[in-house]
Amino acid sequence: MSRRCILVVSHTARPEAIEATVSVIAKLREAGVTPVMPASDRRDFAPHLDQRLTAELDDEVGLENIEVALVLGGDGTILRAAELLRGSLCPILGVNLGHVGFLAEAESHDLSFTVDRVLAGEFAVEERMTLDVTASYAGEIIAQTWAVNEASVEKLGRMLEVAIGVDGRPLTSFGCDGVVLATPTGSTAYSFSAGGPVVWPSVQALLAVPLAAHALFNRSLVVGPESVLTVEILPQSGDRGVMWCDGRRRTELPVGAVVEARRSELPLRLARIDEGVFTDRLVNKFHLPVSGWRGRAGQTT
Repeated sequence: MSRRCILVVSHTARPEAIEATVSVIAKLREAGVTPVMPASDRRDFAPHLDQRLTAELDDEVGLENIEVALVLGGDGTILRAAELLRGSLCPILGVNLGHVGFLAEAESHDLSFTVDRVLAGEFAVEERMTLDVTASYAGEIIAQTWAVNEASVEKLGRMLEVAIGVDGRPLTSFGCDGVVLATPTGSTAYSFSAGGPVVWPSVQALLAVPLAAHALFNRSLVVGPESVLTVEILPQSGDRGVMWCDGRRRTELPVGAVVEARRSELPLRLARIDEGVFTDRLVNKFHLPVSGWRGRAGQTT
């Protein structure tokens, strides 16, 4: 029988993440499971963790042999894990050690329980839409990338003049600080900060949210999952722009560049150990006032 392998991806700078990682590695080994870490994480954890206790991803254990990834940190750490796992079927189960984390399934105080459930294989897998993102200039592709949360087109210096299109048709143009092209998962990230709508993860849609648009029609757009969103930096822009995908992958955009975002065929796979309701997640993360609610069952949150 082949050995079981579980990937551990952690925030490598926070004391609480270091403590949690050491604990998880010990628990996995005690259960006879091989803990696997990315090479960069193994190096960063060398002062705190004997490297003989873990195997190295790709060098010693292939991605195809990983049954699940345990991610210890905030949403940023989960996005880093998503980069490592892009294109694989390996699900991600996040343990939130950050602040407002929407991608993480469990909180740090549930760590031992979470690991027990993972070891028992008692979790479901939820698929989240991601974006395929292309940037082109003068008919040539300058970047082909992807995003879990959003692709943002932003100014580098002076305000950008952009044209927005949907499905190859022009919609509007305006001056702005930028435009966020987001998934429903990303609706609680950068898009949310920019005033965009909160979209439930089960909704299949794409969002376009202007950043400080100088226009009467400056509303967010929500389009269907088969649509293609386009942002073009117009010739009258005084400066070039920059594209960020999930705040991690950067591409400079010359004046005249065109960015297109569409639904990707590769979803993000999130492991879930309970039947948590997104409404409750919103209430808990933002401490929303719900006192007085009775609902159908006469229950309060």
